Amino acid sequence: MFFSFKNFLKAFTFISLILFAIVFASAISYFVIDFNQKKKNLMDIEEYSPISTLVVPENHVKKAKFPFVDVHSHQWRMSIQDLSSLVDEMDSLNMKFMINLSGSGFAAFSGNQTLMDLNLKKSLENVKTNFPDRFGVFVNLIYDNIDDEDFSKNIVKSLNDAVDQGAIGLKVYKELGLDIKDSKGNRIKVDDERLGIVWETCADLNIPVLIHSGEPSPFFDPIDKYNERFLHARQRPRSFRPPEKYPLFKTVMDEQYRMFKNHPRTIFLNAHMGWMGNDLDKLGRHLDSLPNVYTEFGAVIGELGRQPKRAKKFFIDYQDRILFGKDSYNKSEFELYFRVLETEDEYFDYYRKRHGLWKMYGLGLPDDVLKKVYYENALKLFPSINKNLFKYQN
Repeated sequence: MFFSFKNFLKAFTFISLILFAIVFASAISYFVIDFNQKKKNLMDIEEYSPISTLVVPENHVKKAKFPFVDVHSHQWRMSIQDLSSLVDEMDSLNMKFMINLSGSGFAAFSGNQTLMDLNLKKSLENVKTNFPDRFGVFVNLIYDNIDDEDFSKNIVKSLNDAVDQGAIGLKVYKELGLDIKDSKGNRIKVDDERLGIVWETCADLNIPVLIHSGEPSPFFDPIDKYNERFLHARQRPRSFRPPEKYPLFKTVMDEQYRMFKNHPRTIFLNAHMGWMGNDLDKLGRHLDSLPNVYTEFGAVIGELGRQPKRAKKFFIDYQDRILFGKDSYNKSEFELYFRVLETEDEYFDYYRKRHGLWKMYGLGLPDDVLKKVYYENALKLFPSINKNLFKYQN
């Protein structure tokens, strides 16, 4: 069929008019919706930030009541950074000792153990030269080479070298059990028997393993109006784990439990309260059945602050098994941790809305429990920490 330029021009003009009409109609629709929302006082959940009229005592705690050890921090540039200003901030918080779990820095995600070991070496040298009594450093490892003939020999060497240089523990990132695959493309499970050599070597070296497995359970659930972390999904969608790509939450947690059970000589620190901060009865049973496991509350203080009565009882019951952890370092955010642990304040905000659309309450922990959580339990697990930093409190 002959198609002239004139016909083409007509068709192009017709299509352009249709597209213009669609765009114009869409613009009108959005205008009408926006107008109606404003008229009816409708707004997005991210915009809604009501100022409470509740008049209750407020105790903003800028400095911890007792000196403390933060067992869960990330200082990604420790190999090259000037630590002086960080120590000044630690002093203002009453933090006497910080454990940097990211000993290899960002190199931990490079897949290159040699580069990771170099970063660890530089981090340890920086600490030893400048503030040997204020920082502890953990080693990081890679696991996707698990099928290599020399995997066991090399990983044992990496652990021994790290401890010889001054590393005081092993940090396991959440990628194990979620993303890391072996040479056949199979997901490496948390309790994979081929990794047994890692946990047993840590037991031989008398160093704890702080492990982050999985994510909060809502991150594995459908993202809908029933998911209490819906706002998190909107702001950080990559944090969520759809079932078509990832194992179920229960699957990962069961694997972790079996790994703890199968290696009773190894001391494990189950990070983020094992994502059981929303079910403290379950966490209690977990600790009861695993005498080699401790926990810390980095990034989950929001779970504790919304259930102050139950959480206080849990801290009293398990006061010998809980350590202070914060996770990502931000000086201003420690105040909320202190406020939840030390005061009996009511109905105050968490500092990050996407972590939970609820209010917080203080636990008002007794001094003897606070001391254990703040530093006494950490001194037991990490005997290399200078106890003189805390002795005046005993």
